[in-house]
Amino acid sequence: MATPRARALTEAALRRWPLPALGADADKESRGHVLVVAGSREIPGAALLAATAALRAGAGKLTIAAPEPVAAGLALAIPEARVIALAETRAGGFHASGCEALAPIAEGVSALVMGPGMLDEARSVLFVRELLPLFRHSTLVLDALAMSVVHEGAFAQPVVLTPHAGEMAHLSGLAKEVICAEPLAVAREAARRWNACVALKGAVTHIAEADGAAWRFDGGGPGLATSGSGDTLAGLIGGFAARGLPPLQACAWGVLMHARAGAVLARHYGPMGYLARELSAQVPALMHALERRR
Repeated sequence: MATPRARALTEAALRRWPLPALGADADKESRGHVLVVAGSREIPGAALLAATAALRAGAGKLTIAAPEPVAAGLALAIPEARVIALAETRAGGFHASGCEALAPIAEGVSALVMGPGMLDEARSVLFVRELLPLFRHSTLVLDALAMSVVHEGAFAQPVVLTPHAGEMAHLSGLAKEVICAEPLAVAREAARRWNACVALKGAVTHIAEADGAAWRFDGGGPGLATSGSGDTLAGLIGGFAARGLPPLQACAWGVLMHARAGAVLARHYGPMGYLARELSAQVPALMHALERRR
């Protein structure tokens, strides 16, 4: 039997996956709590980009956990968030002891976004591995170095992985050329092997689930290939997951809203030159326009 092709991810597909309805008396608790574990001394802005995006996607509550040297700055930069300072390693990563500080809030977290801006891969992966069981009832969105935990084996909880081709090469051991030549097959195999929803990012993004279901999105623009863009996408996916969407749907909403935000900015600035920090602000209007058309 021939392997089924990926389905096209369009606005029509999202209209079949509506965002959870909110009543007139809905409060922030009903829109979910996102925890963003991200940042480092060298890349503190990654946490800011992901956290802002989660709120722009409509999440109701936000907590940021960041290495102690940058936590105070993040608290000032995003006053909407609770910020928890975690111990860092000598190389600037997350120390495994930081799990103790996050355990008290684990039960109330709907979605956990982890990885943007992380340093010290080996030690940070130990931290991620220790943290996963605490958040077994949350949807996890793993990006950047946090994805290296896949080397420990398949997940036993809902997980979204967001690698680009270079990161997928590091995670899978495949040559980047192989990944670029067969992205759909690679995404499907990775999703099956790791029991996760995998968004393999690129000029064309392929989203695959462990059961082989797959979607293809080719509506992005070259301007999205810019520093911080992936951090914003991870935050958007986390925000939609916090609102109650399952991993595939949260990933699809994040990918499409991220691209449509880029298209809005491209019309204003040109196809390249807009900034990742400008993407999130476009999302609420795009999101609500799509919901109205539904």
